[in-house]
Amino acid sequence: MSVTVYVNGIHWTARSLSWSLKMMVIFRVPFSCPGYDSDIERERRAEFPVRSHAVSIRPMAVPRPGSQPKDSLVEDRPSSLRSFGTHDKVQKNNVGKKRKPIEDITLDHVFGYRGTDCRNNLHYINDDIVYHTASVAIVHSLSSGNQTFYLEHTDDILCLTVNQHPKFKNIVATGQIGDLTDMAGGVSCVHVWDVGTRQPLAILRTPHGNGVCSVSFSATGRLLLSVGLDPDHTLAVWRWQEGVKLASRASHSERIFVAEFRPDSDTQFVSVGVRHVKFWVVTGGSLLGKKGVLGSVEEARAQTMLSLAFGANSLTFTGALSGDVYVWRDHLLLRLVARAHAGPVLTMYTTLRDGLIVTGGKERPSKEGGSVKLWDQEMKRCRAFQLETGQPVDCVRSVCRGKGKILVGTKEGDIIELGEKNGASNVLLSGHAEGAIWGLAAHPSQDIAISAGDDGTVRTWDIADKRPVSKVSLGQPARAAAYSPDGDMVAIGLLNGEFLLLVVASMKVWGKKRDRRSTVQDLRFSPDSRYLAVGTLENAMDFYDLSQGPSLARCGYCRDVPGFVLQLDFSADAKFIQVSTGVFQRMVYEVPSGHTVTDALQIDRITWASWTSTQGEEVQGIWPRGLEKRNVNCACVSHSGLTIATGDDLGLVKLFDFPCPEKFARHKRFTGHSAHITANTFSYGDRFLLTAGGQDCSLFVWKCS
Repeated sequence: MSVTVYVNGIHWTARSLSWSLKMMVIFRVPFSCPGYDSDIERERRAEFPVRSHAVSIRPMAVPRPGSQPKDSLVEDRPSSLRSFGTHDKVQKNNVGKKRKPIEDITLDHVFGYRGTDCRNNLHYINDDIVYHTASVAIVHSLSSGNQTFYLEHTDDILCLTVNQHPKFKNIVATGQIGDLTDMAGGVSCVHVWDVGTRQPLAILRTPHGNGVCSVSFSATGRLLLSVGLDPDHTLAVWRWQEGVKLASRASHSERIFVAEFRPDSDTQFVSVGVRHVKFWVVTGGSLLGKKGVLGSVEEARAQTMLSLAFGANSLTFTGALSGDVYVWRDHLLLRLVARAHAGPVLTMYTTLRDGLIVTGGKERPSKEGGSVKLWDQEMKRCRAFQLETGQPVDCVRSVCRGKGKILVGTKEGDIIELGEKNGASNVLLSGHAEGAIWGLAAHPSQDIAISAGDDGTVRTWDIADKRPVSKVSLGQPARAAAYSPDGDMVAIGLLNGEFLLLVVASMKVWGKKRDRRSTVQDLRFSPDSRYLAVGTLENAMDFYDLSQGPSLARCGYCRDVPGFVLQLDFSADAKFIQVSTGVFQRMVYEVPSGHTVTDALQIDRITWASWTSTQGEEVQGIWPRGLEKRNVNCACVSHSGLTIATGDDLGLVKLFDFPCPEKFARHKRFTGHSAHITANTFSYGDRFLLTAGGQDCSLFVWKCS
């Protein structure tokens, strides 16, 4: 059974397939994690929800990708329901003469970085960088562009840090949302793992019920500090090698953003949060804290602190919501650096070798300033850097410094490297920003894919070379995408009911139309490139004659769609179209008249150009035991026509043989995404499977074997 709970930030949409049968409306999971700050105004008001995360009861043991053999529930598997004859149910494309089913997939690359609601989660390690998205920690090689993954987490990762002590080189700690597979109440975990082997060294079951938002190693690397999202915002200090909790204590009634050990100490650390600065000492099995005292500094006032860094001679620097930086000696305020940033100071980083401090904030690009600044040891002189992202406001969530470079993570999901000498910006990685990815399509003859999402952008990706190709801003959230059969055009469906046709070579608009007022759920080109079918939330599907030019003349529509449209597929001869609907019915219509086809024998003889439907006798086996049909969000049959891949509300990718008419069919399942997965597709020649995350804003590329 899948349980979904929302506390704050609830809004409605379609496509996540978590709907009420009575209301026929769909829940979408907000991207923010529990208690996290997805908007700076939420920090300003200190209105932090306890949890705005989809709660899904997952299997007790979630395997690593590729680790689980095909399984079946033998006692409940009925005999085959029917035979589908000898003709192909789906047309075979782009796979050569030898057609084989896809036996396995392995995670090859991830386009995405969780910068929307996390901070201080991007670090240099050796000649690589390490960061996270969804439930995957990623080690990205700067020289080759290849990625390796730590895959042992069972839910979204919220924080990450690197052990700086030479004895513990290559050791990383990551903390996650409360693991809801633990029926005792969602105990959250911190994983300490080795970058080289990607194997856990310690898994700490913490007292932080809702999740872990900050982790920090001590100076010797032997102790680990964790901060919780539980109502008491508990602090805990661990001997992580032994798995022993040394001390813990409730810290504050409101949100704690960061807590860090001083870089020269195993006993002193500082925590900052909503109207909170506190200086702690670890004494035996206890934590003793002193509140920061403002003293006689005139401009100073008690306010929310978002970040911190350290200097020599017991100096501590805290970044404020106002853009000021407060300078403390011990627990007493020494002075104030007014307007260090024009907006909130969201992140700070101390470089141990020379004591220089990097700060990042929310700021408009200007000649005088920038969202990233490098300061001397006492924060008296600085140099500002421009990110050159093209954004009207740059919002930096993570900074790190090493070897003349500054590593920057932005709220928009970009990872940028700045040169300290020339200030040049080099975009290392980019991804979709806040909001789900809904549209996903693969090029018909190249290892290229296109994605579209709630951030109002359409992005093209080179899957083979593992790099972004282009980005187009639409100004409206996008919900669907499709390539034309020749790959020269793409169609994009928008939230407001409009759809666009873009020329791939230039990504310029060729034509646009809006005949419906509700969201475009799916769209599809006919195999002969003559028609474009557009299905909406309005229980309607329209046909457009592309031979008439950019006017996009509507030449037909379906009158009796029983529910809102989910997925569309043309027949290979372009005479029919199948529609998967929100009332769990698969309908077949003539093209372009829209007349309903009811003859079962006629339908059974149709060969489809593609298959993305989650409904029909051919795919009964994709529905798991005990889960409602709304839990399977997307499906795609491979170009060989022998394998179907699905994505569901639990964040699981599954592979089945196709067709699979038997209930509870054998399958393999793979983890990594957050709940839920919104779209999937096979690339040209079935070399890769691409999956899009709803909550994690990430595009996963799986290599097929």
